[in-house]
Amino acid sequence: MSVKAEDAFQEFWRLNVSKVGVLFLAILVILSIYVVTSYPLDFGVRYWNNPSYWADYPKSAPPSWVNYFSDRKLPEHYVFSLDKPSNILPTESGKVLLYTFKLDFQADKPPTFLSFTLENVTYYSQPLIVKLDVKRPDEKSIELYRFVVPAPYLNESPPYRRFYDQPKRISLTGDMTVASTLARFLLREYNVSMKPSEINSIGQHTVIFSVPNQNKQFNVLKGEYWFTLSIETYDNRDYVGRVKLVVGGDVYGFMGTDSLGRDLSIGLLFGFPIALFIGIVTSTITTLFGAGLGIVSGYIGGRLDEVIQRTADFVNNIPLLPLLIFLAFILGQNIWVLVFLLVAFGWPTLTIVVRSMVLQLKSGQFIEAAIALGAPRWWIMFKHIFPQVAPFIFAQLIFFTPTFILLEAALSFLGLGDPTIPTWGQILEYGFRSGGIYVGLWWWIIPPGLLIIWTAVTFVLIALGMEPVVNPRLRRMK
Repeated sequence: MSVKAEDAFQEFWRLNVSKVGVLFLAILVILSIYVVTSYPLDFGVRYWNNPSYWADYPKSAPPSWVNYFSDRKLPEHYVFSLDKPSNILPTESGKVLLYTFKLDFQADKPPTFLSFTLENVTYYSQPLIVKLDVKRPDEKSIELYRFVVPAPYLNESPPYRRFYDQPKRISLTGDMTVASTLARFLLREYNVSMKPSEINSIGQHTVIFSVPNQNKQFNVLKGEYWFTLSIETYDNRDYVGRVKLVVGGDVYGFMGTDSLGRDLSIGLLFGFPIALFIGIVTSTITTLFGAGLGIVSGYIGGRLDEVIQRTADFVNNIPLLPLLIFLAFILGQNIWVLVFLLVAFGWPTLTIVVRSMVLQLKSGQFIEAAIALGAPRWWIMFKHIFPQVAPFIFAQLIFFTPTFILLEAALSFLGLGDPTIPTWGQILEYGFRSGGIYVGLWWWIIPPGLLIIWTAVTFVLIALGMEPVVNPRLRRMK
């Protein structure tokens, strides 16, 4: 690092706003790297915009931590998934695959539903028999469900594959067979007589997680529940890809869900790399383009200067947001189209300012000396003029970044963002369009808004820290 660069860094780093801005930027970068390395690039198309992927998630559920601020604890939403059995028991004709799920239930309300899912089932001889049992905290056990995988079709040869294209989802809530099983359980264990239709009306999940009284009122039973899904096979080659158990709840995750059941914490995380990409890439291209035109215009002069400046004046006086809305609607909703539009209409201001700085610099003695020595124009612009305006250009790059982040959020909020990727503006737009703001779903509206503001403030703080470096009059007295 040169002495001049080291002095500039020390001047930048001595301010508290600079340190806070760099800290915030480091957090943004770390979260962005985590998202890019942890999730597929086509996450938006394959998962975020796929309603079937979120079928097992609660709809419009607040974050789980709201329970810390309530006297009545709401049930959390649990999704248990196993790719391999917890245990395997050999039998005379094959083996029994055991999938065990432990749930420590401490809520003051019963769950909202109960379901399990089978994926990628293969068998070679006889169809598999699936059975779901639950052992409650009071040591009472219930065989909830029994299911036989569909038999071979006509002219079908082994191996027989089931539930590969579409997983088999079985909802215990609303199932009359489960209701009949629970009616017998209540009569046997508690001497409470209820019809299956009555159980179906109050919900099978309520009976499973409660203890009845003689008035047919159910009190929540807290404690450890053990769900065991046993799959009886008849060939050692029989295979089950995945087993999933879903215990529905009223709260979920760190940031809750939207009306489609999408985990908002994932959507908010995905907004970090998108915001940085839009802000940094767009501001970098705009700054290089605008500064380059400004240097050429100011130093070359003549007709070229006139053309560049009149074009800059014309573009600079066009109302930006309405034009962006119109062109995004015409050209399509794509992130690269958005970057192109922001660059195409973001360069004029910098070009005009840099030109005025170059007009002052080119009359300097060091420029005249370079000309006298026969230095070419491009060499003078690159080696002598650019270093003089570089601090200002870099500061403008930082200033441009929050502007472009806010513009992208505005376009996404208006429904003109890229629909294939989740962004903070899109989350806000869908929250307003779906009426989330009107029914009090604050976790859907406030977090993306705060993240947009926080990201913009991050670059504003860094820009404020750059001001003493760019403007010597703001430096401290030495």
